[in-house]
Amino acid sequence: MSDKGQRTVHIKWVRSGIGFTYQQKRIVRSLGLKKLNQEIERPDTPQIRGLVAKVPHLVKIVEGASKPAWALVPEYTIYPPEAAPAKPAEMTRKAPEEEAAKAEAPVALPPSPLLPSRGGESGVEAAGKATAAPLKSKRRRGSRTAPTSADASRAESASAGEQALPEEGQPEE
Repeated sequence: MSDKGQRTVHIKWVRSGIGFTYQQKRIVRSLGLKKLNQEIERPDTPQIRGLVAKVPHLVKIVEGASKPAWALVPEYTIYPPEAAPAKPAEMTRKAPEEEAAKAEAPVALPPSPLLPSRGGESGVEAAGKATAAPLKSKRRRGSRTAPTSADASRAESASAGEQALPEEGQPEE
């Protein structure tokens, strides 16, 4: 008998296996049922019919597959919009003077709220100078950590020709 002509049967798990023997639960699982109220399709053979006959109180054979809810919604056909007749491309260019004026107009940037502004200095110049006392280094003796911001500010001031400030607890030179 070919596979195309083989009949199938729809089996639904209708009752929980709680309170029933382990053997009956195994039969339900062997049918391929994993969840309660699940429907499966199996070939209509004497072996499958025999498994269903062993647990008729847990499963039942249903008439055909029930259609899913989304299949019951009527289908609507969406037609593509009608193509509009092609219009010749109209070029609406502005006068070259207007375009040049827009390109040359300077854009004013608002002052950055993250950088303190000093009188007459830009944000970049103000960021390069130390504005407060250097931060205390929290390194412990023998630690191998990256340099802190205090170390970086000391290195910048030393490279700028200023005298570096000593850390707390270290004697001045």
